[in-house]
Amino acid sequence: MPTVAHGADEGGGHLDERVLTTLQSLSGRLAFSGLRRFLGTHPESLSRSLRRLEREGLVERVDGGYRALAPAPTVDAGSDAGLRSIAQVEVAPGTRPEELLGRLVGRWFGSLRWVGLLERPDGELLAWARRDGGGLVLLGLKGRTLSIYLPSMREDDDPAEAEEAAYELLYHAVEQLRGGLLEHLPAATTTIRAFELGRGPAVWGG
Repeated sequence: MPTVAHGADEGGGHLDERVLTTLQSLSGRLAFSGLRRFLGTHPESLSRSLRRLEREGLVERVDGGYRALAPAPTVDAGSDAGLRSIAQVEVAPGTRPEELLGRLVGRWFGSLRWVGLLERPDGELLAWARRDGGGLVLLGLKGRTLSIYLPSMREDDDPAEAEEAAYELLYHAVEQLRGGLLEHLPAATTTIRAFELGRGPAVWGG
């Protein structure tokens, strides 16, 4: 396996290693801006690091961002074991998944900033970074079920703030369903089953 030529970032750490580890562990296609926010690094430093990693054959630029070519040591956010389900939405019959996801990919919603697509064996997850730098909020669509997830949180993360961000994404996803897709399906309904910590399921009908 090629070795990483470590480039120092603003803090004197090894930015190349941080970039590669992030791309490996998230296992997907991350937008440049999302990767920058996730790492909290300067755009020029990140650009130089990505160019070095591309030259070494460890990273490639693809449609939608960058992905790692080297084997990933772990895939925490890309596996169910590392995810906590916050809410589920049952979308209307006839809703085309590609149309719904196309309305969400690449967009910013409130305090959530687009990061990219994370790859899993059973499909892709859409990822947003919280503006406070606390971590990711994820969205997946399997069959007619749209799910909102939180990855395993860091020790210094605030669970209440993380859940607030997850419900913010839920709100905007449902707005996209109601505003853009369900107008063509007047007889359909959208049901939300939100599993709140310690409060049991709440159900809304659209």
